[in-house]
Amino acid sequence: MGRRILITGIDTFWGGRMAQALESDPDVEMILGLGTHAPKVPFERTEFVRADSKYSILSRLVQATEVDTIVHTFLQTNSLGVSAQQLHEINVIGTLNLLAAASRERSSVRQVVVKSSTHIYGASATDPNWFAEDAKRTTPQATRLERSLLEVEDLVYDFMQDRPDLIVTMLRCANVLGTDIVTPIATNLRRGMLPVVAGFDPLIQFVEEDDVVRALEYVTHHQIPGVFNLAGAGKVPWSEIASICGVRMLPLPPLRPRTFAWPLVKTGRLAFPPEMEGILRFGRGVDTRRLIQHGFTYRYSSAGAVESFSRANNLRRALGRQDPEYRYDQDLEQFFRHSPAVQRFEDDSDQPSN
Repeated sequence: MGRRILITGIDTFWGGRMAQALESDPDVEMILGLGTHAPKVPFERTEFVRADSKYSILSRLVQATEVDTIVHTFLQTNSLGVSAQQLHEINVIGTLNLLAAASRERSSVRQVVVKSSTHIYGASATDPNWFAEDAKRTTPQATRLERSLLEVEDLVYDFMQDRPDLIVTMLRCANVLGTDIVTPIATNLRRGMLPVVAGFDPLIQFVEEDDVVRALEYVTHHQIPGVFNLAGAGKVPWSEIASICGVRMLPLPPLRPRTFAWPLVKTGRLAFPPEMEGILRFGRGVDTRRLIQHGFTYRYSSAGAVESFSRANNLRRALGRQDPEYRYDQDLEQFFRHSPAVQRFEDDSDQPSN
């Protein structure tokens, strides 16, 4: 039998991309995606099940499908448009239900992979240049997002101690840039305006979206346990990011910059979640040697991620159009997968030419 993998957040960017990556792995027999909404990308063989944000159904699904691996991509790492209650339900309660399902008596689960964030380190003037995975943050938690992610990490650490027989992996991702991912920084760059706190030009570390998917797939396939930072090599000054991407800087006063930015945030012209304020002052850097020592190789440095984003963004502006949005239709998906009316070919060479 091949691997049987359950992915949470199949309706999110990361869950959808991870499922698509695993579909091409011949060692994976079954992929089950769990999401609160319909998937946003097409699948060849991934099955979809709708759930609530707490993933209350997870334990029953694990028992019924006998999955051996759970990849948890559903953690919220951006607080824009998400209430404190939603953050707690999605991040904390959802993870708690996931770990409970994995640890129940006679559970089939042998590996758990959690996608987390370097937001757990915070951002302050007393930070080291590079946070290693076992380093502690130097200041108390500052935002509700940080609080929820730290609670998740405590749950995962306790789970690791209670179940040393299972392979548990946690990836802490730096700020992500890429062709398709939507993040506060990417949103501002696409809109042509970056907020800057007067008197600060922080050094920022990025990881390219494809490297995140590759890392998730890598640790899942090779069953590598442990906690790992995930970021491209080097840091990029905030002012240089604006220069590379050809956007203007929006100066904000050092005292309560989010208050002065609020009119633009309220009208949707600027993305400025609370967790961004510390980064705009002090930046953040993480040590990534641990995952590299396990054989993972990055395709992009931090600067390379910015340059790749800029090229894709300029091309999108030049074309002046967006690709059509995929809409999931369960009946249509079942028709294409199972109907005898659909012709199936062993490989591309057998397909008729146009």
